[in-house]
Amino acid sequence: MTSADPAWEVTAGLTAYPAALARMQAIAAGIRQGSDSERIWLVEHPPLYTAGTSADPVELVDPERFPVFNAGRGGRYTYHGPGQRVTYVMLDLAARGRDVRRFVAALEAWLIDTLAEFEVAGSIIPGKVGVWVDTAAGPAKIAAIGVRVQRWVSFHGLSVNVAPDLNNFNGIIPCGLSEPVTSLAALGLGTTLVDVDRALAHHLPAMLARLVA
Repeated sequence: MTSADPAWEVTAGLTAYPAALARMQAIAAGIRQGSDSERIWLVEHPPLYTAGTSADPVELVDPERFPVFNAGRGGRYTYHGPGQRVTYVMLDLAARGRDVRRFVAALEAWLIDTLAEFEVAGSIIPGKVGVWVDTAAGPAKIAAIGVRVQRWVSFHGLSVNVAPDLNNFNGIIPCGLSEPVTSLAALGLGTTLVDVDRALAHHLPAMLARLVA
């Protein structure tokens, strides 16, 4: 197992998606070659939609609303925008157990632990990737996961809805699911991106430990 902790990086402001994708790919290549370190990279994007490898065009309800990018990750359509913490996870899974299912489960548990810091009970719904919370209207998705693993190096990652404009999800069918999305703000919390970053950092060691448990 790798002994070094991943580098932790937070980029202020809004990061253009094409630049983020190119940088992720470069870092992942460097990790494979041994010339770059593992990295957890936290960003915020301008409003946009991304299409995963399973994206169905009929689920892009309003293609003119925001720019649409092919992400190359697993999954379907998702939204990124201001008020949402996007966390890109670039790890050498060859040194961390070589188990993609365990990796996804560790990301889910990481999100649940993070939400618990704000007394929000996140949960998993079998067959539906991501983290959910109970609301008066039923289950709603508060965090999404979409990863790619190439030659045992991961990239892409997860997103937490802190305080985005939830109406911006209306241009797609998020992840192909009929259930609504929600956010920490919609649950009545004044949580900031910095608060979420601190909680993610606090629970990162437990997430990494789960990869080889």
